[in-house]
Amino acid sequence: MTDGHLFNNISLGGRGGTNPGQLKIYSGGILWKKQGGGKAVEVDKSDILGVTWMKVPRTNQLCVRIKDGLYYKFAGFRDQDVASLTNFFQNNCGITPEEKQLSVSGHNWGEVDLNGNMLTFVTGSKQAFEVSLADVSQTQLQGKNDVILEFHVDDTTGANEKDSLMEISFHIPNANTQFVGDENRPPAQVFREKIMSVADVGTGVEEAVVTFEGIAILTPRGRYSVELHLSFLRLQGQANDFKIQYSSVVRLFLLPKFNQPHTFVVVTLDPPIRKGQTLYPHIVLQFETDYVVESTVSINEDLLNTKYKDRLEPSYKGLIHEVFTTIMRGLSGAKVTKPGKFRSCQDGYAVKSSLKAEDGVLYPLEKSFFFLPKPPTLILHEEIDYVEFERHAAGGSNMHYFDLLIRLKTEQEHLFRNIQRNEYHNLFDFISSKGLKIMNLGDVRTADGVAEILQNDDDDAVDPHLERIKNEAGVDESDEEVFISFPHQSSEFIYLGL
Repeated sequence: MTDGHLFNNISLGGRGGTNPGQLKIYSGGILWKKQGGGKAVEVDKSDILGVTWMKVPRTNQLCVRIKDGLYYKFAGFRDQDVASLTNFFQNNCGITPEEKQLSVSGHNWGEVDLNGNMLTFVTGSKQAFEVSLADVSQTQLQGKNDVILEFHVDDTTGANEKDSLMEISFHIPNANTQFVGDENRPPAQVFREKIMSVADVGTGVEEAVVTFEGIAILTPRGRYSVELHLSFLRLQGQANDFKIQYSSVVRLFLLPKFNQPHTFVVVTLDPPIRKGQTLYPHIVLQFETDYVVESTVSINEDLLNTKYKDRLEPSYKGLIHEVFTTIMRGLSGAKVTKPGKFRSCQDGYAVKSSLKAEDGVLYPLEKSFFFLPKPPTLILHEEIDYVEFERHAAGGSNMHYFDLLIRLKTEQEHLFRNIQRNEYHNLFDFISSKGLKIMNLGDVRTADGVAEILQNDDDDAVDPHLERIKNEAGVDESDEEVFISFPHQSSEFIYLGL
């Protein structure tokens, strides 16, 4: 590719294990997408502070440091990729990647390098390991020389599926010259204070930045106290208690319900949380639309004026769903998706529908479809192979409804049933404007071609959709009489007396 490089099977590292995906490095920055959909990482060129290479077992690792102190580690590069990408970063980004070496000596003594929110342990000028201080929940000074770092535990499956670092202890002797102290502040205490100034930790249990009491959550169902902390979200209910790292939050959705006193706020996770044998990739919160709250954030003033500057305010007053979403976005950094251009016949943002045995609403969004509330189903436009408008095969009241079939490139299908017939034109025009393939009358056609055929009122015209069904079923002229739907815009059904 002329504008950059595209790599498959590149893994994004983290405490929850590695996730394979596709990485694009181009003149505008870096874009990584998880294989099979879900989490994505997008870094703008202007936000990149530094790039390093490291030879790790069986492959090469690219580490990218960005302005807010975060590091992203991508592994899976061949030796020949190192040279070509080094030249690309130099020529297009003005950045010369550095090369780090991995220590394999097994020594447990060395020096500590604190850079951004990363702690790197170095032995003999080589890196032994590094940890993200954003994952540290609290620190303890044990005696005069030992500092213990405890790491966050969350309830996502990514943290449960593999071994996870829970605690690490450092011994800092009084003779240490890197963290110089005095009689009242030994080097270990200086080291701990330095950690606390970088990591989102406090003394003891971290206080919630803001708490929303008695919030109705539809999945996982219950009424919870929702606590927003500096680095994690906590849902505390009578029967369940979930703790979720912000690093697991992919996106937020703010979706009003038409003509209803409630608004959905959806927190999309990757990896999902687990309750029993059920996975929950979407947390669906339901707020009272007109309920106004006043909230003061409990956060250190220095931290508010530095790390969270332009992201959080000292206090908020407004509709509860807007206050929650604003604070959640400021803490997690996740983007917020709201309804786009689509409007239903009642001027709402969604159409009533049912999925499987559940009634709900389908939101046609600018880059996806979202069915709520149960089962919450998110379908990205880029995952869709085609859509198909289907009519019911029975008469009566069903003549006033139609179904929408969405088939994914993975061959999975979602059938949204019982959509009111007067929503057809709005949905058809919206789907056509997004350039999605519409399967109708037998073949995959452009939206214009399908619209032209659907507007054809000639009942004598050959119906390719019927012909396709007859051919697949092996129907000939001697078969018995059947009723079959005719996919025109009219609601009539053709009686075939064969």
